[in-house]
Amino acid sequence: MIAMSDKENGDLEERAIDILRQYKDGVLQSELWKTLGISSREGSRLVLRLIRRGVVRREEVTVNGRRTYKLYAVKAGAPTFSIKVDVSSILDIPCAACPRLSECGAGGYYDPSTCPLLEAWLKKEIAKLRVQRVQTAS
Repeated sequence: MIAMSDKENGDLEERAIDILRQYKDGVLQSELWKTLGISSREGSRLVLRLIRRGVVRREEVTVNGRRTYKLYAVKAGAPTFSIKVDVSSILDIPCAACPRLSECGAGGYYDPSTCPLLEAWLKKEIAKLRVQRVQTAS
């Protein structure tokens, strides 16, 4: 198998984006492969690169009883979401060291909604947040 160069990949990506932009109702991935003249393997890799770049999104659909994906170009300037997670806020959560963790679940004998250790931890975290809010307001 001959590997594509970065330039060839880039050209292929731009061609794919141009095709997807022409169809606001989306394009079935198999149709994109055919239009580009590439295999499904190459097409899958192409789409994953485009999704990672944030220029394409895909939606699972069923066509003639078979599951496939419909591809859509993401409009330039479309909002992107970034969630920053501070792990320090959950480092001391009691669940991490709980011997019943594997048995815990909503509606079960060990249920997070009735766990006294989790409740105490949540109250402590809420108190910390209130103190921080008061300090920032001052």
